[in-house]
Amino acid sequence: MTVLTNRQATGPSPQVEAPRSISMIVKAYIALTKPRIIELLLITTLPVMFLAAGGLPPLWTSISVMVFGTLSAGSANALNCYVDRDIDQKMRRTRRRPLARHQVSPRGALIFGIVLGVLSTIGLWVTTNWLAALLSTAAILFYVLVYSMILKRRTAQNIVWGGIAGCMPVMIGWAGITERLDWAPLVLFGVVFFWTPPHTWTLAMRYKEDYAAAKVPMLPVVATERRVVLESIAYTWATVLCSLALWPVAGTTLFYPIVAAVLGVMCLWEVHRLLARLNAGKTGVDLRPMRFFHWSNAYLALLFLAVAIDPLLA
Repeated sequence: MTVLTNRQATGPSPQVEAPRSISMIVKAYIALTKPRIIELLLITTLPVMFLAAGGLPPLWTSISVMVFGTLSAGSANALNCYVDRDIDQKMRRTRRRPLARHQVSPRGALIFGIVLGVLSTIGLWVTTNWLAALLSTAAILFYVLVYSMILKRRTAQNIVWGGIAGCMPVMIGWAGITERLDWAPLVLFGVVFFWTPPHTWTLAMRYKEDYAAAKVPMLPVVATERRVVLESIAYTWATVLCSLALWPVAGTTLFYPIVAAVLGVMCLWEVHRLLARLNAGKTGVDLRPMRFFHWSNAYLALLFLAVAIDPLLA
């Protein structure tokens, strides 16, 4: 894999630069995988394995799914960085990514992403089962080919349908334990599916100018703030209602629906406060969309923590 230097040669006689240290190279490639996003994906993977196992899942299977699931997500993210390398340079939020800063070559990022994808597929197939491996591969291909290469730059509904890739860890975790799919993981798939748009749109509201400069038609770029807020409210209601559906579908104890209801009320309160601030004449940064963005992160983590705890109480 080729690593680029970050110093520009000056003068009539270009100087030969010293190579980067091994640690700098490693950090650059790790950054390509977007570790913070991987953390969020793993938060939804492990709890589902508890639910599928009806308690503590097998240790070896859990480790395998988490390790190779990490490689799978890293592959998708690295390939996304390769596809988006042109627009990443135009956005404040992404201009420090390795490709945007020329710390890694496009060819190096492409090879790295493909290698991670192959390793994750083979690893899941060998250590868990073919269904988990197939779902993992489908998630990578959907995120890169459908979302990154088609939807993201063409439609304001990009994150709605592109978010399907982010729902797949739920299915992979369940399949890793049971070797099949069921209604319970489909409900949790729905939770992540409905959760993703308002979570992403509130972030895009904060960085609206970035997306506009990169000509990415995120909803906050092409629609009014009122429409974005109203759609965020609708998707948040759908998220909360879908989360409560797990109770009858999976036959959980009362612990889960109580926690889900409390978290849901708090999440709905926060998203409706966006509308209240809008109605009060607030706009732009004064709407404080990042409050909901950060709360939605906490909501998903705590909800799936409840998913993991509930089987232990049965």
